[in-house]
Amino acid sequence: MFSALPRLSRTLSRTLAAAALAAPLLAPAAAQARDFVSIKGDDVNIRAKPTTGSDVLWELVRGYPLQVQKRQGKWLQVRDFEETLGWVYAPLTSTAPHRVVTASNANLRSGPGLKNAVIGKLLQYEVLSSLGQSGTWAHVQRSDGQQGWVATNLTWGW
Repeated sequence: MFSALPRLSRTLSRTLAAAALAAPLLAPAAAQARDFVSIKGDDVNIRAKPTTGSDVLWELVRGYPLQVQKRQGKWLQVRDFEETLGWVYAPLTSTAPHRVVTASNANLRSGPGLKNAVIGKLLQYEVLSSLGQSGTWAHVQRSDGQQGWVATNLTWGW
């Protein structure tokens, strides 16, 4: 009986390791996807269903980041940082990285880190072009061209 324990332990270890490796393959595709898009045009409609005849849920501005949940033909089911779901016509989106400010306000800094000078104030829902990242700091550009750094936990997107 005791001699079977090491063999059982090895078998259990192998089974658990195999399950851990297979788990991502068994998870639903939407749960794995971190596929983001941004709005390409001005005032693009997000709809309740994947058709132009469907109700408009809201309008989004150029650059607004969205996470793709599902694809259906030329339509994308998307969510924003508030988890709201809707459909957008894929040709009206881009793969250019953007972030939206989720905090009520945030500091735009001259470099990545709290010790760098504050060079501007960002407002909630402001859309920023993403230029890069350093650790937990995003290098961004405002619509007026001003560049700086913002803490990623104060924004959403990529």
